Amino acid sequence: MGAIVVFGAGGRAGRAAVGEALRRGHRVTAIVRDPGRYGGGGDHREGADGLLTGAGVRLLAGDVTDAGAVARLAAGHDAAIAAVYDPAAPPEEFYPAAARALADGLTRAGVRRLVVVGLGAALETASGTPLMDTPGFPPEYRPLCLGHAAGTAVLRAATTASTTAPAAGLDWLVVSPAGDFDRSGARTGRYAVAPVDVASRVSYADLAVALLDEIDAPRHHRTHIGVAGG
Repeated sequence: MGAIVVFGAGGRAGRAAVGEALRRGHRVTAIVRDPGRYGGGGDHREGADGLLTGAGVRLLAGDVTDAGAVARLAAGHDAAIAAVYDPAAPPEEFYPAAARALADGLTRAGVRRLVVVGLGAALETASGTPLMDTPGFPPEYRPLCLGHAAGTAVLRAATTASTTAPAAGLDWLVVSPAGDFDRSGARTGRYAVAPVDVASRVSYADLAVALLDEIDAPRHHRTHIGVAGG
């Protein structure tokens, strides 16, 4: 068992990742902007909205765009998960800034594995065109998608080793729904790596299974994969 730091632990994907990590016996440091919003007594209850305290969880405040803060918070951990979102920040600024801080801070902390929650719309279709660039894609979602894509580009630029057998540096991976989230879906423990498909759905809990699988036994390196519910 290891120690995992989860940036953006207050959102639905982040909370699901915390719950799955605890299920597997990992120690978890949950990073949020305002820990006071997520307090609660007693043991951690998996899936309980807003509750990130209890056995096995350390809840701390942190800024994922601050490399120094990332390095300090990640020190002593074996891997990191980023499920971050800031509704107050322009996505084209926030996601690249977070990626730069994560690449720098995690490297300083000696944390080699980073798994990021991404968006399926940034995946390429069979024609090689990102889904967000295909006809009919809702334009109101493009800024968020472009921000995510820009963050991934920062991670790509920051690492140069082989994508199949990384020998040094940050070993990152972006994992997203192949389509979208099934917001009311339960944990089945099953998923499949799948090409982008607007009709595809995966629950937050099953996406978390994929995230933790890629920490416990990494299979994909320095790329973006989509997953569908099993």
